[in-house]
Amino acid sequence: MDPKDTLTPIPVCPTIVVSKCLGFEACRYNAEKIPNPFLESLAPHAHLLPVCPEVEIGLGTPRDPIRLVGAPKGSVQLVQPSSGRDLTGLMNDFSRSFLGSLGEVDGFVLKSASPSCAVKDSKHFSSADGGPSLGKRPGLFAEHVLQRFPDLPVEDEGRLRNLQLREHFLIRVFTLARFKTVLKRGGMRSLVHFHSSHKLLLMAYNQVRMREMGRVVANADRLPAKEVFIRYQKLLCQALGKMPRNASNVNVLMHGLGYVSDHLDSKEKAHFLDMLSQFTQRRVPLSTPLAILRSWIIRFEVDYLLGQVYFEPFPAQLFSLRDSGRGRAVT
Repeated sequence: MDPKDTLTPIPVCPTIVVSKCLGFEACRYNAEKIPNPFLESLAPHAHLLPVCPEVEIGLGTPRDPIRLVGAPKGSVQLVQPSSGRDLTGLMNDFSRSFLGSLGEVDGFVLKSASPSCAVKDSKHFSSADGGPSLGKRPGLFAEHVLQRFPDLPVEDEGRLRNLQLREHFLIRVFTLARFKTVLKRGGMRSLVHFHSSHKLLLMAYNQVRMREMGRVVANADRLPAKEVFIRYQKLLCQALGKMPRNASNVNVLMHGLGYVSDHLDSKEKAHFLDMLSQFTQRRVPLSTPLAILRSWIIRFEVDYLLGQVYFEPFPAQLFSLRDSGRGRAVT
């Protein structure tokens, strides 16, 4: 077998719900369609389910704007100031019905600033007449998403322009999709293989959870396989919930270096360590030292590392250095 083949994870096709206005249909309130290069690149590798909650509840295109109204700490209503309509009930009913009918889903990419779809940043007003914003909050549809799927990756298209947030999102959705293939197989041997092949990825994200997951897989209490899978999935979602610290990635890369260091000369080692230093200082992306180490893994045919998802956690075609520079400190 070609050693390069073992670096490719099990092919999966995550199911991701996306706002329909993001390149799929001209359904924004002003009848615009917003091009989205990220979703265009993702489309060949995922099952994208476009939805526009505002159109689904009967609002036309174009349409008069809607907004969130209510007390700062109380419940909010979704209203259309021009008509005086209260759309809260319609949106709540649609959200519950749509999300309840989804079946398996691995993540969401929703429209930022939208009173229906915003994940964090929809403006919130004290009255339908407007005035100063009381702050920002999720849109009404997105609020249902966050409540129903608290463990899934849910992002807006604005945040995904940031390189770190985008890669974190991709790692989560593709890892969850891979785990679901293990669930379908249902055997403990498949779970052992999944955990083994994701060990370095989990080490980078959360070593405490990784060790807990290892104990779950070992199953010293001889629990039924179904219960083991449930416990493991919960810990997996927790482990991937926050982006890994740079120091954690450096530790994993140094761990990987140990497998090939005997084959390298002093100049090669020094170059790799310099790239790690530059990564720590945010002068180069993680992909730079990762690519160097990956080339050595292939060159020296290091079997253990060839099987590690960490070195290609999502399709290589989705990697892009495009970065807005925004949201670096946001998790």
